[in-house]
Amino acid sequence: MQTPTLPRWRHRSAAIVTGFALVASIGITTQVAYASPSGTTTTKACATPWAPASSYSSNAVVSHQSVNYSAKWWTQNNVPGSDPWGPWTSQGTCGTVTDPTPTPTPTPTPTAVPTTTPTAVPTATPTTPPPTTPAAGTPWTSNPDEKCRPDGLYQTPGVNVPYCSVYDEAGRELLPNGLEQRVIGYFTSWRTGENGAPRYLASDIPWKKLSHINYAFAHIDKNNKVSVGAETPGNAATDLTWPGVAGAEMDPTLPYKGHLNQLKKFKKENPGVKTLVSVGGWAETGGYFAADGTRVGDGGFYTLTESQAKIDTFSDSAVEFIRKYGFSGVDIDYEYATSNSKAGNPDDFAISEPRRAVLFENYMKLMKTLREKLDKASVADGTYYQLTVAAPASGWLLRGMEAHQVVKYLDFVNMMSYDLHGAWNNFVGGNAALFDDGKDPELAAGGVYNAYKGIGYLNSDWAYHYFRGAMPAGRINLGVPFYTRGWTNVQGGTNGLYGSSVLADQNKCAPGTGPKAGGNSKCGDGAGGIDNLWHDSDPMGGELAAGANPIWHVLNLQKGVVGDYAASYGSPTGALKGTYTRHFDNVTKNEWWWNDTTKTFLSGDADQAIQAKADYVADKGLGGVMIWELAGDYEYNASKGQYEMGSTLVNRIHSTLSASKPYGATKANVKMPTKAIDLGVELKNFALGDNNYPINPEAHFTNNSKTTIPAGATITFDSATSDTGEMKEQSGWSITKDSSDHTGSNVGGLKGDFHTYTIKVPAGGIAPGATVSTKLAWTLPTSMISNFRVSIGSEQYALLTDYPRGVSVVEPSAGTGGGNGAGPVESCNGAVTWSAAAVYTGGAVVAHAGSSYKAKWWTQGEVPGSGAANAWGSPILCGK
Repeated sequence: MQTPTLPRWRHRSAAIVTGFALVASIGITTQVAYASPSGTTTTKACATPWAPASSYSSNAVVSHQSVNYSAKWWTQNNVPGSDPWGPWTSQGTCGTVTDPTPTPTPTPTPTAVPTTTPTAVPTATPTTPPPTTPAAGTPWTSNPDEKCRPDGLYQTPGVNVPYCSVYDEAGRELLPNGLEQRVIGYFTSWRTGENGAPRYLASDIPWKKLSHINYAFAHIDKNNKVSVGAETPGNAATDLTWPGVAGAEMDPTLPYKGHLNQLKKFKKENPGVKTLVSVGGWAETGGYFAADGTRVGDGGFYTLTESQAKIDTFSDSAVEFIRKYGFSGVDIDYEYATSNSKAGNPDDFAISEPRRAVLFENYMKLMKTLREKLDKASVADGTYYQLTVAAPASGWLLRGMEAHQVVKYLDFVNMMSYDLHGAWNNFVGGNAALFDDGKDPELAAGGVYNAYKGIGYLNSDWAYHYFRGAMPAGRINLGVPFYTRGWTNVQGGTNGLYGSSVLADQNKCAPGTGPKAGGNSKCGDGAGGIDNLWHDSDPMGGELAAGANPIWHVLNLQKGVVGDYAASYGSPTGALKGTYTRHFDNVTKNEWWWNDTTKTFLSGDADQAIQAKADYVADKGLGGVMIWELAGDYEYNASKGQYEMGSTLVNRIHSTLSASKPYGATKANVKMPTKAIDLGVELKNFALGDNNYPINPEAHFTNNSKTTIPAGATITFDSATSDTGEMKEQSGWSITKDSSDHTGSNVGGLKGDFHTYTIKVPAGGIAPGATVSTKLAWTLPTSMISNFRVSIGSEQYALLTDYPRGVSVVEPSAGTGGGNGAGPVESCNGAVTWSAAAVYTGGAVVAHAGSSYKAKWWTQGEVPGSGAANAWGSPILCGK
């Protein structure tokens, strides 16, 4: 298979354009409906067309210009879609919508599959499945392996998932090689030794020092299935061989060759090490590489997730793929399902930009489907299959990913806590700072420090605390780069750090960067030539200058050695100009190399940064470390006098994480109630892109129990310290901040995990089956609010929405929750007595004059039943 000429080698976590647009003054973008590719036609009905003269109440649905909208509150003469802060919320396109013809969803029996591999997921579920909604007073589930399920992990209804094959009874993963925390390495398909370049094969992986290996990358083929292009002769994944290379001999019992043969062979020898297939990546999120090495930009994840039929096809094929090739699970590297414009690969913008409004919603559907199908396959095969993601760490990208509601479906998150600075702009900073120091020039230029109480969001510690808001520490892994990024012609800074580097001709900026990308951003002067060994190429084969080098190469530069491999990468082989000195900052833990002669700055993680991060992971109880990529690690070849590919940094990480304490396995830092009620919580209707400031979603509470949750009951929850701790409530429920684990700037790191808030259930309570909502507002991105505790009278309950461990399901008590002046509970369908002084929101239920009524929208002082056009719905007689 030819070497692709387009960028594919890296993850990328930061935006390709300057990403400091968290400040409100950036401007307003219009919500855009999207057009699907040509194919079969389906129809989603349009609601009644919007009319300027008509008045609309809360939850009314209209259509306008082929988009359905629902009303957030009473409105008249406000054009749907014209005001992102206005009363209308998009419900997606309507009318005629075209979808590519989906492939059939049944999974065919793979050809040439070892006889021990099951060929289909049995349709029958276990004989004693847990009920979808457990009866009151019963355990959360009857699954005997529930004791091993990680805290907060989604449980597929009706399936007895074999969690104990992978997790212990504390919900911690069973790890090999003496590790207490994960060491995950990405192994890439393209370091094959082609053109004489150094090769990195499965035999080079330090299997005795790792817990997981992610194979990068598979892609989505034209039939919406997981593929590695296996039908292509010479394919590195399934056909290539390396005769005469010790350790690279093929396993003759397998019907395929290549990397996948090698991975399965070594996994047999190291059964505790898990292997996952990673699907996507920077270059293959929106397309894939054809047999001739050209990129087919057919939409990838962006179009796959447009229909459930295609999602089902993909998910079924993922199960088939991991069974066929012996993988332990699936890793999704979708870059990126964010509503922020101009994020991800510029080659995909024609496809990704028109779909921004629905990308995250569709991403949630994909992850839920994958989780459920992998769980069912786990039951059928008697072994648990993992689902993970590579997630961005930049606050700019995360702000467009709502509250990252997908985390409940994931065994763990691998944070791409690198590429936080790069030559896509002129601000010279560290590739992967662990901490903020209050001096990041990109954040300062955007006014971020002034806007957010000194909190900077381009560092690993901030990203960890973002995800910590919704996950145990042990389900979060810190990403580290075994490579550099850098600039040349750097002006100012301290040995280049925090200087500036502007490409002289801004008409020659890389695609998606500089003035042509929009805004006021200038692209940087990326380091090239010998300072850019692992460079990407443009479609014409030209070098994209980015200062991209494996750690072993930059150590050779530091030593004054060009390396005998330079010519194989197309890099200069002449004498080096100037000298490269290594530097390390004790606050940020940035590590970099500076050439004062050429004014070249290269930043990546070597010994000092890796040790600091391994210590951080051990001390904070994170799940572990994720490495992009293993081939960047080094060892010294004394006979050649140069550094080469090795495992020195992996050995350092293993040494630290095998001597650490077990990782943190609980979501909450307080003792949670052992009784739980079924009160669902959803955050919905986030604004899009740059309009998502302040972050201002609706919080919907749905009572799935049989008992009213009374007015005055309190709901306490935690939110991540990635935000400033100033959450507001905007619908009259009232909110108080009970405590805060961190205040002030995050110089040197955030000091704790949570801000804790309490809101009060409004008048009317939450009747059985009812949904009531309020609006919350905060500023910096946080993941899903969690660790809910509901207090009713003297009783306190956990919520099933948190997927807690070790709880029994009960009905809420009949207490009044402390009261709020709305009067006593009336014996009328479980409702409270209406009060003229009380404020009621949509969905609230009250009792009045022998009947109960449900509020249609916000109201105060309107007597239930007093008029057909008022805020109250039709009466229901008491006892009905």
